[in-house]
Amino acid sequence: MSRSASIVLGLRRLNRTTIAWLASWWRLAHFSILIFSLGLSPSSYNRKHRPVLAYRLVTNTAPNLVWFSVACALVSLVLIRIVVVSAQSYGLSRYALEMVVRVLVLELIPLTAALFVALRITLPDGIAFAQMRASGVLDTMQRQGKDLLRSEYFPRVMSGIFAVWMLAIVSCVTSLILAYLTIYGFTPWALQGYTRVVGQIFNPAVALILMLKVIFFSFAVALIPLASSYYQEDAQSRRSRMWAAHGLSEMLRLFTVILLIEVASLMGNYY
Repeated sequence: MSRSASIVLGLRRLNRTTIAWLASWWRLAHFSILIFSLGLSPSSYNRKHRPVLAYRLVTNTAPNLVWFSVACALVSLVLIRIVVVSAQSYGLSRYALEMVVRVLVLELIPLTAALFVALRITLPDGIAFAQMRASGVLDTMQRQGKDLLRSEYFPRVMSGIFAVWMLAIVSCVTSLILAYLTIYGFTPWALQGYTRVVGQIFNPAVALILMLKVIFFSFAVALIPLASSYYQEDAQSRRSRMWAAHGLSEMLRLFTVILLIEVASLMGNYY
């Protein structure tokens, strides 16, 4: 094969890859708009659809909330103790609480909650839908007149968003309580100083960045794994995605978006 022919083949391959990449992001944007439209529609919460939505919210959140909170509390105790002992050894005890709050509450816990929900709930749901799409089950359901977006995808997306919010909020509050008990012990007399330090950390800008980070984490975790399985793909596109091995491409895209959100939050907090 001549050099010019290999260059042409390489450019064609690059063109196909670029078009497929742009198409995947366009499908994600379109799927997100459809889901948000349903979320703003009162008909999505009527008597017909409310039981399915409530079932998904409870089953995807309650079982994971208990043991995730327990595991997060145990890890938080270890990290808090390490930070406190290290600060005392360097004569920086007055900065221990601020370090604990910034490391745990602002950074680690929201990120861990998002990754946990992705690996535990939304990525398996996306893989299951992709397999159902490949086997023709979803096409059969659509031909039977079932609204897949409203009855199947929307409850799972909403439950993923809600699960990230609940896990992050409960774990952050638990870590704040454990930080107080670890540093000051079971005494109410240090509560005034504790609330003053925490209030200085959570100024309006930091609180807004934390809230936006959790919200964008939840959107990414809930939407990205389910978006690709909603659309039909031709045989060539399906074969080209076999390397992904049941959702690895969606996992890579999800982790990339989470990393960008985390970097943006760090820049907002510390620059």
